[in-house]
Amino acid sequence: MVKPARVLSIAGSDSGGGAGLQADIKTLSALNCYAMTAVTAITVQNTTGVHGVHRVPLDIIRGQITRVLGDIGADAVKIGMLGSADIVGAVAGELVLYQSIPLVLDTVMVAKGGAALLDDGGIAALRAQLLPRADLVTPNAPEAAVLAGIRVETADDLVQAGQALIALGAKAALVKGGHLDGPMVTDALVTACDVH
Repeated sequence: MVKPARVLSIAGSDSGGGAGLQADIKTLSALNCYAMTAVTAITVQNTTGVHGVHRVPLDIIRGQITRVLGDIGADAVKIGMLGSADIVGAVAGELVLYQSIPLVLDTVMVAKGGAALLDDGGIAALRAQLLPRADLVTPNAPEAAVLAGIRVETADDLVQAGQALIALGAKAALVKGGHLDGPMVTDALVTACDVH
C-alpha cells in the first residue's frame, strides 16, 4: 500500500463547507492525501456570502503549524485565507524551518460575494514574505492584478501577470481567468521557461 501524501492546509474555516479548510479537506481526501489543518480564521458563511470573520490568535496559529510539522511532517503545504499582515508574518515565520516542503499559495483576498478577506497590509506582507517562497501561486485575475500591479482583463494579461509573479519570486503561477469577460474561461500556467 502506498503511503498517502501529507498535506497541511493553512486557511480559514468556511462554515458553509464550500471553500477554505473544508474544501481543502474534501479535495485532499478525494486525492487520497492525508489532510491536516491550521485554522487562521473562523468565518460565518453560507451560500449567500461571508457574514462574519473571527481571526484565530497568532499563538494558536503558530502552535498548530509547529505541532503538526514537528510531529507528523508534511509533503506539501497549501496556504489559503490569512486575513492580516500579522497572520501572514506568523505563518511565514513558522515555515522558515521548513523550506524544503513545497508550498502552494492560494492568494485569498476577496470572497465570492465581495467581502474583503485580506487587508492592504496583509497583501503587502503576502507579496513580500510568502510569494517569494511559493512553488505555485494560484491567484484569480483580480488578485493577480493587485499582486502584479497591472490590469488583468485579457488572456494575454493573465500571462503577463503570471510573469510578474515569477519575477517577484514564485516558481510558478496559475492565474485563473474565471473573472474575465467572454464565453470561454482561460487560465494561464506560467513558469520561468514556459506558458500553458
